[in-house]
Amino acid sequence: MQTLDFTPFLRSTVGFDRLFNNLDNISAQETKSYPPYNIELIGEDRWQVSVAVAGFSIDDIEIETKETSLTIKGSKISDFKQNEREFLHRGIAERDFELRFQLGDYVEVVGAELKNGLLNIELKREVPESKKTKKIAIGDGSNSKENKITTKNKA
Repeated sequence: MQTLDFTPFLRSTVGFDRLFNNLDNISAQETKSYPPYNIELIGEDRWQVSVAVAGFSIDDIEIETKETSLTIKGSKISDFKQNEREFLHRGIAERDFELRFQLGDYVEVVGAELKNGLLNIELKREVPESKKTKKIAIGDGSNSKENKITTKNKA
């Protein structure tokens, strides 16, 4: 895979460091195929990440968020009985994994559920009131005394 060098852009821009770091991370990140996952739009500003975690229990999985990053880690706790088993064919991997997702601004994890071998993580965008678009009413100046500017004659 060809890597891209963003240093010429970094020298001529101010305040776009995060953008170029994200682009650099995306280009450097290898394609992860284990475990398989889906990202589904389930409503306006709502998503669900479903990860196939067959063979993992709730105790084997850890979900963390930090700033705009979501990390899902799975580590199978090896017990003595599992080491005694002899497989003729092993198609269920049950190997350790780590998935990382870059979340958009104001996207937070609402909940997580493990059911039927699928880990479902629900995400929702909660934009603060101070960041939402506001409509400003425009007055015509006839009814508002506060908007009138008075001038004094210098005589």
